[in-house]
Amino acid sequence: MRFLDAPTRFLFFTGKGGVGKTSLACATALRLADAGRRVLLVSTDPASNVGQVFGQTIGNTITPVDSVPGLDALEIDPEQAAAAYRERIIGPVRGLLPAKEIASITEQLSGSCTTEIASFNEFTGLLADPTLSAGYDHVIFDTAPTGHTIRLLKLPGDWTGFLDDGKGDASCLGPLSGLEKQRTIYAGAVTALADPSMTSLVLVARAQPSSLAEIARTADELSTTGITPSAVVINGVLPAAAAAADSLGLAVREREQAAIADMPAGLAGVPVDIIELKPENMVGVAALRSLLGGATAVPQDDGAHELVDLPSSLDALIDEIAVDGHGLIMCMGKGGVGKTTVASAIATRLAELGHPVHLTTTDPAGHLDTTLGGDGAAKNLTMSRVDPVQAVADYRAHVMNTKGKNLDEAGRAVLAEDLMSPCTEEVAVFQQFSRLVSQARRTFVVMDTAPTGHTLLLMDAAGSYHREIARNMPAGTDYTTPMMRLQDPDYTKILLVTLPETTPVLEASVLEDDLKRAGIQPWAWVINQSLAAADTTSALFRHRAGQESGPIDAVRSRAHRLAIVPLLEQEPIGRGHFALVAS
Repeated sequence: MRFLDAPTRFLFFTGKGGVGKTSLACATALRLADAGRRVLLVSTDPASNVGQVFGQTIGNTITPVDSVPGLDALEIDPEQAAAAYRERIIGPVRGLLPAKEIASITEQLSGSCTTEIASFNEFTGLLADPTLSAGYDHVIFDTAPTGHTIRLLKLPGDWTGFLDDGKGDASCLGPLSGLEKQRTIYAGAVTALADPSMTSLVLVARAQPSSLAEIARTADELSTTGITPSAVVINGVLPAAAAAADSLGLAVREREQAAIADMPAGLAGVPVDIIELKPENMVGVAALRSLLGGATAVPQDDGAHELVDLPSSLDALIDEIAVDGHGLIMCMGKGGVGKTTVASAIATRLAELGHPVHLTTTDPAGHLDTTLGGDGAAKNLTMSRVDPVQAVADYRAHVMNTKGKNLDEAGRAVLAEDLMSPCTEEVAVFQQFSRLVSQARRTFVVMDTAPTGHTLLLMDAAGSYHREIARNMPAGTDYTTPMMRLQDPDYTKILLVTLPETTPVLEASVLEDDLKRAGIQPWAWVINQSLAAADTTSALFRHRAGQESGPIDAVRSRAHRLAIVPLLEQEPIGRGHFALVAS
């Protein structure tokens, strides 16, 4: 692997959700530790599963990996980091201020902006504070899906500039109150990120046009911060031998090779490594060692594979949804499991049934137009995207035109400065999300959500807003908040989308438990891209299909409703192919 020829001290793995960043980060850490290096593996993903890969609890403290001498790991838990951050701010004034003011400060520090700042503090410390990583030859970052990673990598520069300009004195007073002391560390993080002799950025993708386009966008956006990609790794490519004499295998192999041959121009000149699809899921040390071990040994077909009994088609779920005539349908889950495809299939089918439908995405890396293949202007179907950049611009313009309308020049200047806070994005995106939730009173709103960690932060914002409204409403007043609509099963139907693999199912199960604690009951599960549900003669596919029974049974034990979608010969792009997904 060329990206490991001369490994730098810091290595980042980033790319669209579900492409195998965690597997590659863990396999790289293992390879370096096996070579006698001291390695720290860090996950900055809100939905981290590094502990699941190594079969032990990791958590928010540096923990030795029992099975790998020389390897330690750390999962930066956003909620734990935020709790510690809040306590550092509130602790010194607890007992000095009235309880009502403490409650107000606590609420101000409960949003997703605080969570991101808290995680960011730990992230930058590892880059710039020598005392935290001095004992390691390499620090490897398994980063969150692309949209979050871009925000995280840009934050050191953003916060440094924000502090230099003296901003953040109103709406961000709480979250920003702990930042000033970190100015030197932030500057050191910026330096480390932009220095190719210290830091390598590895862009991870699947052999799919959308996945490759995503890392090209990542490379372009990060170039504005002075960060240049060091390598591209295309993961999970079907070996030629595994595709022979099987129509599904041949179709998958053909479209993968076409995607590789047509790589985006923005990636020209970046070294490329290709990793073949392996027979085993990447759980455990033995499987991880095989990932970077060269050519794949195709297993012998023992003939034991049988097609799984399909409990329901996606069409059956859609027909049940259609009975209500309106409502919010949210497709949620880990990145890369096919939420966009499932959401598009649902929206398209509802529109074909004659219902007005609005299809939207809250995923910073989501691209509905690509999935719909340019066919978005269907009868009864409209589309939108919650774009954080546009949301912030719209929000700033609205505030300036309302609150700033009657201010003098000096007052408008102060207001404009306050609106430059990075925390403004939290408010702006939540406002757009709230409008979409409300829109479902009159029509169907089908929402392709951001990967799990982002969505939970959005839910957290909804919960904070609900508590604030409830606290300030006079007794006996009727009101409805977005959180109350999300908790109403007659209004909101949440579909948990996953893959028939251990880790995605575990993560979706954790998401279901988190939602239930918030009073939100998921309506159905969808298992996507199942080989056990596909008709295939490929020995590699059949071997992997045999590993799906455990994850599928785990979902059956939890799901009130379940649909299983097979891996398809035709990639589901364009409205004409969504019938294959749904039926």
